Parts: sequence; structure tokens; C-alpha cells
Amino acid sequence: MQIPPPLESIKQVHRENFTPEIELGLLASSAFISPKFLYDPLGSHLFTAITLLPEYYPTSTEKGIIEQYQNEIAHAASKGGTLIDLGAGNCQKAESLFDSLNPSTYIAIDFSMEYLKEALNKLQGKYPQIAMQAIGMDFSDELSIPSSVPPSGRTFFYPGSSIGNFLSTEAQKLLSEIKKQAGDGGLLIGVDLMKEDAVLKAAYDDSLKVTAAFNLNILRSVNTLIGSNFDVEKFHHIVKINHQENRVELYLEALEDMLVSWPGNTRAFKKGECIHTENSHKYTIDSIKQLLKSSGFASTQIWTDPKNYFAVIYAQ
Repeated sequence: MQIPPPLESIKQVHRENFTPEIELGLLASSAFISPKFLYDPLGSHLFTAITLLPEYYPTSTEKGIIEQYQNEIAHAASKGGTLIDLGAGNCQKAESLFDSLNPSTYIAIDFSMEYLKEALNKLQGKYPQIAMQAIGMDFSDELSIPSSVPPSGRTFFYPGSSIGNFLSTEAQKLLSEIKKQAGDGGLLIGVDLMKEDAVLKAAYDDSLKVTAAFNLNILRSVNTLIGSNFDVEKFHHIVKINHQENRVELYLEALEDMLVSWPGNTRAFKKGECIHTENSHKYTIDSIKQLLKSSGFASTQIWTDPKNYFAVIYAQ
């Protein structure tokens, strides 16, 4: 039996690196905060709770597709190689592939290193035969797989339609980098498909307001990172569906006039002014195939659910 290496980060994100990026967004004429800052330890736990909600169809639908077509997926992907999990979170989605893909190595990458280590510690105890490694990385900026990871037999796993958080040019840049680093392997990706507004609205503004708490928590995350004084109770969770761009947009709306400050700067918000926190682009089968093709992937195998809500794709 292979003895896994010690659980440690190869590359760790540093909080101080993000101050200029956050400040740039807050001082823009239309304020925005990158969605990656949603995933501090509390935000990561809140998102896990969101995935359990009946209104939030992506997680359960994607899981059903993977379970139904696990043999076909295993036949398409590299068995026994390295599974590289982008945005690993609680690692449960990747774990569902362990029996069928039988990876020798599992690389879990996430922005929230603290949450990732907590999840991976539990997982390593269940699968001692798999070498596991946690990497804290902002792969939206740069995807860098350590040279110690074997170049052959790599399967990148990017579930949950997280690719939808990126603008088309950003998505193509990331997918092109994945293609370059996959070598003779490939990419197993989950993609949310276009559907009626009512389903989307319910998924992003659930009745228990867990998604609202998740969105609002980004202000606490920013307070921690740059020393700002956002008052979460003075903002409201807003969901908009942008049909022109085929995406769901999340905002935080100011409930009153206020002045937010942080070391070296301030930003005035008027009542009704919004901070844009997330885009979630939705695709058609044709549009995602074209995006993958333009990113260097020559072939795709696609599996969907009966309602065509979601697609799981293996691209190589």
C-alpha cells in the first residue's frame, strides 16, 4: 500500500495579496467584489448548506448524472491516475468518483485552505490507499500544478458549474490552462444549462434565506481581509436574471445611505446602490461545446439529466 505524503499545502494563498483587488472593486463606479471572497470558512460551510436545499437543483442533479453514468465516465477518463479537484470544498463530489476512477493520487485545490484541510483530514482517514494533497490556490488568477504531480494520467475535475462564475474570456483562459496542464488526460466538468426563470430564482433566493446569508457573508470576509467596517445588517440580498448575458447575477443592495471605510480609503453608498458579488452563467450544449473547442479540447462526451437542467462533460 502506498503511504500518502504528509498533509500540507504546497501553495498557500496570502490574505494581504487581495487588498488591492478588493479595493479596486469597491472604488469602481459600479462597486463589485469577486465571488472568490464568498468562500471564507463560514462562507464555505454556508455553501455546503445551500447544496442541501431542495430549491438548489445543481448539486443533486449533477450527482444524479454522475451516479447514473459512472461507468461511462470512468471509461472516458483516466483510471488509476491523478484526480485534480478544482474548488474542492468539502471534497464530497470528488469522493463520489473514487470507486469508479480509483485514483492513486488526489489533489484538492481550493481558495479556503482552512476549510479544505478540515475536509481532507477526514477523507484521508477513509481512503488511506490514496495519496492526498491540499493546495490553497486562487486558480482564477493562475493555475499552477506542482511539478511533483505526475504529468500523465491527470483528470481535472471542475464540478458545480463554477465555470459559470467567469466571463467568457476568463472562462476560456482558465479552460485553456487546464487543457495545457492536463497533458494526455482530460477535464470532467459540470455545467448548468439555461432554464426557466422561476427555477433559477428559487435556486438563488431560497425560502430559508441560506443563499442570502451566504451572499451577505462576503462583507464579513472583506472586513477581515482589508479591515473595512461593512455592517451586514444594512444590506439586502438581490437576485437578477440577465437574459442578454444568459446569467444569474447576485448583488447586495444598500438599505440606507452610509460611508464604509478601511485603512487608507472610504466609499460612500447611497440607499438602493448595489455591490455586484457573483455571476452564474448558464449554457446551452452548443455554447459549452464551442467554449471547450476554442480552449483546445478536441473531443467531448456529454451526459445530461432528463429535464436537461445540467450537463456533465468529459473533454480531452
